[in-house]
Amino acid sequence: MRNRSVRAPAVAGSFYPADPRELSEQVDLLLATAPVPAPGSPRPGAVIVPHAGYVYSGTTAALAYTRLTGADVDKVVVVGPTHRVPVLGVALPTAGAFDTPLGQMPVWPQARTTLTHLPWVTVDGATHRDEHAIEVQLPFLQRVIGDVDIVPLNAGDASADQVADVIEALWDSPRTLVVISSDLSHYLTYEQAQEHDAATIDQIMTLAGPLDHSQACGATPINGMLTVARRRGLVPHLLGACNSGDTAGRRDRVVGYCAVAFEGPS
Repeated sequence: MRNRSVRAPAVAGSFYPADPRELSEQVDLLLATAPVPAPGSPRPGAVIVPHAGYVYSGTTAALAYTRLTGADVDKVVVVGPTHRVPVLGVALPTAGAFDTPLGQMPVWPQARTTLTHLPWVTVDGATHRDEHAIEVQLPFLQRVIGDVDIVPLNAGDASADQVADVIEALWDSPRTLVVISSDLSHYLTYEQAQEHDAATIDQIMTLAGPLDHSQACGATPINGMLTVARRRGLVPHLLGACNSGDTAGRRDRVVGYCAVAFEGPS
């Protein structure tokens, strides 16, 4: 194997288990709680999934990932927001692979070359080093798809069209999967979050962006995905939604989650 730098896990042991066996068992259990897609159901081309700790949002994320089990894909484009280190534009990592307790996932080697023509795409290791939004998706991908290349992208100060252009440049084949990582509202009461998130989900279902960051911490990646969906004639399907008050948290300050699948022409 060629030498490559590896981005180490930042939230193993906090957002999800650091022990490989325990992690595999937890992800498999979460997947087992999700409805099994009907035989012959189309594989989504893109999904929106939450990125909180698994005890909070794992059941919601599993609603999307169970539809990807055994998917025939050659790369997964994972677009998340920046919670810790801001970035101008959309940032690729410097690392050649991302490590998880379940093993390494290589970064698609053609990513930089494919995006060279987009001046708002940068390479920034600092913004990826401690960011959890992409990391928490990787064990799910490892369990449902296995060994697959990823294109990890942190979307910072970027327009919806800029993010959409990045996604479209990478979505060059039916064997590409797009994962958008985002939670919904933060720290409202349970009842406020239900109302607020329902309105946000209605915008997503009607492709009526843009969202703002009070609606979703990943508003920038979501807005890019909504733009791609309008361009490509994709249809969103709500798989489920809840908040941390429904799972493992208190109800006076909750975080909202949803899982959405996009199907249709690619």
